[in-house]
Amino acid sequence: MGKIFFYAVLALVVVSGLIFAPEHAGLAIHPMDQFVVQPLFGDGHIAWYTPTNATLWMGLAILATVALMVMGSSRRSIVPGRAQSVAELAYGFVYKMVEDVAGKDAVKFFPYIMTLFMFIVMANVLGLLPTSFATTSHIAVTAVLALLVFVTVTVVGFVKNGAGFLGLFWVSSAPLALRPILAIIELISYFVRPVSHSIRLGGNIMAGHAVLKVFAGFAGALGLFSFLPIFAITAVYALEVLVAFIQAYVFTILTCVYLKDALHPSH
Repeated sequence: MGKIFFYAVLALVVVSGLIFAPEHAGLAIHPMDQFVVQPLFGDGHIAWYTPTNATLWMGLAILATVALMVMGSSRRSIVPGRAQSVAELAYGFVYKMVEDVAGKDAVKFFPYIMTLFMFIVMANVLGLLPTSFATTSHIAVTAVLALLVFVTVTVVGFVKNGAGFLGLFWVSSAPLALRPILAIIELISYFVRPVSHSIRLGGNIMAGHAVLKVFAGFAGALGLFSFLPIFAITAVYALEVLVAFIQAYVFTILTCVYLKDALHPSH
């Protein structure tokens, strides 16, 4: 029902724009322009060392994480304030996730998983601010995060289990004739993990921001009927706030699932 309502509103906005918009008002909407990486200083060539808008907002996400988790909980009051309460809630939430999904022996990786979760949450939330830059909408960013998880999990799997880690790809419960075929499928699926891991996060963030931009363009072109896209922007923005946390949760829980496979490949 939610999707039907969304597409109905979108169709109504488009039709209204075509019928009632002034002739001089154009619908020249470019929703992908907001994802262009630009240098912070000048308009020259972007090299690997060039400070860009992506660099700035990733740095701000790190600073926001430090401000909340370190400075916000530095007093360690018995009666916590708002910042300490949020920090403790996030800490307990991720810790329980790691323990429940990957097992107690995965708790040693909690600092890494907690860092991933907080960085993605902060980057997603900061990307919703007006004139900001959504760093997690770029596959270049999410792919690096996913590859780090993939390499870490693979190394941990071989270090802890040795050649026994390859048992993850051998489905011993299947008929013997099917096991080689299933092994190939499992191997392909394993190497596809960083692709799906990164695209899931980047694609969802990019899609939401693009929809917001489209509705904002309609709001500027519909004149009297601009309240329709404004209503849609409000609804989609509220949804995007929820998506910011959900996508961080999905990325983190998948990391825990992959870590569980590395620690217990036979389970």
